[in-house]
Amino acid sequence: MGSMTSPPHRWARAERLDAARMLDALHAETGVRLTLDGPCPGGQAGAAYVRRPDRRRSVLKWRPRTRVADMEAGPLTVSRVLRRAGCPVPDTELVAQVGHAVVTVQELLPGTAIDRLDHRGLVQALEINRSQAGRLAGYSGVPAARLFLRQDGPGYCLHEPLRRHNRRSAALERWVATVGAGHPDRLVGDDAVHMDFHPGNLLATGGSITGVIDWDGAARGDHRFDLVTLRFGIHGGGADPGVARHLDAVLDTFPEDVLRPAWAHMSLRMVDWAVRHFTPSEVEHWLDLAEQHVS
Repeated sequence: MGSMTSPPHRWARAERLDAARMLDALHAETGVRLTLDGPCPGGQAGAAYVRRPDRRRSVLKWRPRTRVADMEAGPLTVSRVLRRAGCPVPDTELVAQVGHAVVTVQELLPGTAIDRLDHRGLVQALEINRSQAGRLAGYSGVPAARLFLRQDGPGYCLHEPLRRHNRRSAALERWVATVGAGHPDRLVGDDAVHMDFHPGNLLATGGSITGVIDWDGAARGDHRFDLVTLRFGIHGGGADPGVARHLDAVLDTFPEDVLRPAWAHMSLRMVDWAVRHFTPSEVEHWLDLAEQHVS
């Protein structure tokens, strides 16, 4: 364990959805009255179940400090392209600008989030990931995903928390910055990239994946990035024995110019988030995984 090099710091935490207030604001903006039906499980920024006037259940989400035009250019276009290709992506039923945030109402897909990924689920996840390849070749307006290896992201992938937390996290940040100096800051490719492809965003019924949700950060790039995200998503008990080894073997086939920047991004993202939101032991948990590909 690295020793502390600075006293604990009260870092800014992520904003969370205030669903009741957002529903009032959405009604004022659009005239559509939705009824709150309880919070969705999981997630860090919050989502809620809502009912429409016809009593149909949907999912209310928000993305703070975003414009509708940016959502339309990126995530909403990616979602529509994948839906047309037969991928199990929820339809977006309503989009509105509410203050600094974009609020969406999305189709509620069948199934429940995967708590523990088994081999069958991994095989299906790999097939879904393959289906994302090349999907955006005809959509040049979709922005490429940024990695933030040299500068802070918008509320995540912050570098200073790693520099200040302890020696171990500071060493990781230096490695991330070194990788960033040698690679483009945006993913290269014409694939659809989810950017948060982990078991909590995979819905399943009876062992079959029925949906992939939370495409709010989707962008253009290399679909293999999502498998690095999945590896972080199963760290520490999120998968059956052997699944992590299988996925590690898949990642070992990736070229270094794909694996290194993707691994650096996820290491930065998860360690920064843990420093600002979780306990010191959870920071060490993510450092244990991050350091597996530090060289």
